[in-house]
Amino acid sequence: MAGRGGKSGKRKAAPRWRRLDARHLAPFAVLLLAADHLEPSDPANPPWSDEQVAQLLHIAATAPEDGLLRPDTTALENAIRRDRPGAIAREANGLALGLARQHLLGAAPASERVEWYIVDTDKTEGLPQAIAAALAENRLPALFDSLRPSHPDYRALRAALGNERDPARQAALVRTMDRWRWLPNDLGDDFIMANAAGFEVKLWRRGEQVKRWAAISGKSSTPTPSLMAEATAVNFNPWWEVPASIAKESGMRAGGRYVWSGKHFRQPPGPSNALGRVKVIMPNSHNIYLHDTPSRGLFGAEQRAFSHGCLRVEDALGFAHTLLDGTMSRAEIDKLFEPPKPAPGGAALATSSAPPQPKSTVVHLPVRIPVYVTYMTVTVRSDGSLAYHRDIYGRDARLASLVPGLSRPQLALQ
Repeated sequence: MAGRGGKSGKRKAAPRWRRLDARHLAPFAVLLLAADHLEPSDPANPPWSDEQVAQLLHIAATAPEDGLLRPDTTALENAIRRDRPGAIAREANGLALGLARQHLLGAAPASERVEWYIVDTDKTEGLPQAIAAALAENRLPALFDSLRPSHPDYRALRAALGNERDPARQAALVRTMDRWRWLPNDLGDDFIMANAAGFEVKLWRRGEQVKRWAAISGKSSTPTPSLMAEATAVNFNPWWEVPASIAKESGMRAGGRYVWSGKHFRQPPGPSNALGRVKVIMPNSHNIYLHDTPSRGLFGAEQRAFSHGCLRVEDALGFAHTLLDGTMSRAEIDKLFEPPKPAPGGAALATSSAPPQPKSTVVHLPVRIPVYVTYMTVTVRSDGSLAYHRDIYGRDARLASLVPGLSRPQLALQ
């Protein structure tokens, strides 16, 4: 008998499911196990050969040779044990990128880079592409070699670190090597490297040190900052534009040795001028300069932190002559300091109580020269030996992350 709607009252039989055994599941298990091998290529994580992975693990293990902490490679090693190419590529690329950034820019965080205002022009945006290219061309070790500072002093420090056993000196080397990484890798063909901690100024031309001059750095209360500028000219017989802080500290008044300009005090050229006979013009926001000094006896001290922040240079006229590189002879420079010849009617001048004021002269350098004012507690002497300097401003002691476990700041003397 038909049901409502004319449809048969018979019920359809329930579907019968086939029972699957292990033989049916085996192909799916193989696919699941191989899924990591079959995943699509990821441009951000190019594949690594076994040899390249071994090279990366060696670079990580030898990071302390560059004063860097050995990174954690556990995740990569686990991926290798499980034979997961996709995971190996991800972990290897992450490890390589982190190591490359440290080799290029340094390991210390910005909070520990006290009074360091040098802008590192090295960029990390292209590192993933550089790593991918190095893998494609099978030159991973060469890539990491190129990321290290290329200056010969860095290579000397690196070699010394491998042989040093004293913990304090090891710490000083590690900190100094990281500061080299804070500098641009390309310092220029010619450049001036001043070191506040080592009380010295060096001129480099075409990769060779031309000469070294002793210097006086800032006092602990007015420390010399680390900065980068460009030397553009030399000012013989300079006026000193007195900073307001110095004028206030010394209770300066107009008259006698100082002139009030309407905005600030100025000291005219002469034997007692605080800048001495010459100043290197190197515009910068910190008003730090390399200049002469009338107090030349201070160069006899071993620890020469006496200035308000600027660097006073010993034999400043010789320094200026070297920078001018043939633009002026030394005889022409010396002539700038000869007393002015009496003008017609000089009898009145002779009776004047004030000595004639030397003429201030600006001579432009033939080529602008980069200036790097740094703070390095280990330096390389011209004979290749190392000089260790006191941490006069306590900046090494702030670099705690580079040498965890060291209980005291580096205070080694040369």
